[in-house]
Amino acid sequence: MNYVEARLVRLARNGDRQAFEELVEMYKDKIYHLGYRMLNNSPEAEDVAQDTFLRVYMNLDRYDENQKFSTWIYRIATNLCIDRLRKRKPTYSLDAEMPEGDGTDWYSLLKSDQDTPEEEVVLSETQDQIRGAIETLPEKYKSVVVLRYLHDMSLQEIGDVLGMPVTTVKTRVHRGREFLRKKLEPEFGGGI
Repeated sequence: MNYVEARLVRLARNGDRQAFEELVEMYKDKIYHLGYRMLNNSPEAEDVAQDTFLRVYMNLDRYDENQKFSTWIYRIATNLCIDRLRKRKPTYSLDAEMPEGDGTDWYSLLKSDQDTPEEEVVLSETQDQIRGAIETLPEKYKSVVVLRYLHDMSLQEIGDVLGMPVTTVKTRVHRGREFLRKKLEPEFGGGI
């Protein structure tokens, strides 16, 4: 897989649009799912995916072929998600009007109690509870927990993506897990 990616990156750097389209095809679902898990908002996840591929395309000449392409693209996507999460922070009231105005409030961004048919098939009640608990994680724990448990990355890969030492990643994974355990313990009766 790495050889294929490296070949596609080299071709895309030289202007081969088909090669870039193949890279997009390889990663579009993974990047979307990362964005959705971190932001819990489908339109924002789509925006992050699009922005990620735009940045990849614009910066192909900066990509270091000594590192894995997947690490590089996940780092870009994760940073874009973190930027969006930071921009959300100042608004604490769900009744507050959204910055764009037009009379809508933050309640309108909350997920409806009614799942789409696709979500009903894919998600169980337990998964919803876990997703809700992940949503409440502090930002610094959320990114490592999402990358570790929902994208099955190793601690080293997470460290590479986030640009931090493995020991820091390990600590944040542990603390994130503890946060989730305490949050979910009442719902699952200590069976976590």
